[in-house]
Amino acid sequence: MKNKFIITIATIAILTGGLLAFANNQTIQFNPTYTQPFKDINTKVSEPIKAVEKEAVSTSPKDIQSLSINAGEYVFAEPLALVNTPDQYLGKKIKFKASFDKFSTLGLDYKPAFRDSQKYISFLIKRPDVTDHTIPLSEMKIFITRDEAEKFIDLDSGDIIEVYGKVFSSALTDAWFDVDKLIVLEKKNKDSKKK
Repeated sequence: MKNKFIITIATIAILTGGLLAFANNQTIQFNPTYTQPFKDINTKVSEPIKAVEKEAVSTSPKDIQSLSINAGEYVFAEPLALVNTPDQYLGKKIKFKASFDKFSTLGLDYKPAFRDSQKYISFLIKRPDVTDHTIPLSEMKIFITRDEAEKFIDLDSGDIIEVYGKVFSSALTDAWFDVDKLIVLEKKNKDSKKK
């Protein structure tokens, strides 16, 4: 009886030790300085991560002062990388492509990452890792001035946009993003006519 008890205890200890060793070796290696270049809004997250893209665009200093964007100053990043590691992008000039979801008031007037609701409006983009239905990427608070947003009043859910700006806060472990420039790359309903 004593031998069975010792064998049972030894077996449990060996199994527990093996499971703990196995669990400790199951780590995900993620390097936030490398992101996958944008190819398609339905790109799967599991595809291989490629080096950061940079493109050089020549602009005059006058263009830069009028908020024309020198794309070479901005580093491409995937929205999911921004929300997974916002501290890595804090204060950096970022550009990304996404599918527009809707304008919102999410995050406005929040004291630790303050953007005044009288001057700003926020908008949401769709999660790129969910393709069978629409889920907004609410972990990313994207702010644009109301004056600038009025130029994009005809944006529809599903339109493909390119956004230039800077992560200014990582409050609540979310990415808080100021838009410098917004470009509409593709309209979902190109042929739709307003009544």
